[in-house]
Amino acid sequence: NVELDIQEKLAFKNQNVFKKSFERKNLAYIVLYEEDKFGRLLKITKSLNGLGVVYVRTRKKTKEIADLLKRNKVSAEAYNAGMTSAERTKVQDNWMKEKTRVVVATNAFGMGIDKPDIRFVIHYNIPKSIENYYQETGRAGRDGLEGKCVLHYSHKDVSKLEHLMRDKPLSEREVGAQLINETVAFAETGVCRRKVLMSYFGETYPDENCGACDNCLHPKE
Repeated sequence: NVELDIQEKLAFKNQNVFKKSFERKNLAYIVLYEEDKFGRLLKITKSLNGLGVVYVRTRKKTKEIADLLKRNKVSAEAYNAGMTSAERTKVQDNWMKEKTRVVVATNAFGMGIDKPDIRFVIHYNIPKSIENYYQETGRAGRDGLEGKCVLHYSHKDVSKLEHLMRDKPLSEREVGAQLINETVAFAETGVCRRKVLMSYFGETYPDENCGACDNCLHPKE
């Protein structure tokens, strides 16, 4: 049990546990099956207002997508762990001060970021796990206002993830395969994705509360 492990390692004297639900009522979860991902990304970023983050898998892709967005009149900058500290700080500051509207980043971006008015988080590639997905989408809408969480999903992305696992030790491959399968199941489910997320983290979500994911709003898109 994770809760007991944490309390034991931190030597808690009293085992008082305060829990908060994993549900984020103001976030809409949308999964798009798309091969022309950049065309769809451009349409989304132009249609939504406010600041956003686009997560991609590789450092090379951050610059490529940011440059394409800029050429199409979307204010964007790349952010990845291969940049110098000064370069990363400049990108982050420009975005925090709203001089830049979109940051295209690897998962190096976001830890410690607490900007409340992020209006959208877009995953250009399928994430490695549900935990990663939940953490990264959770950066949207911390001010309590609506946030859009869009996941681009394609079978090519899944194949690339599986290929990256090929040279890992067997135990790591098995765990990685399970995480990938769970994320694919989330993307391909025909039921409310909010319900799937809640169930994954051990919570129940009543049927009557559904209505804030793409399977509820526009399942055929």
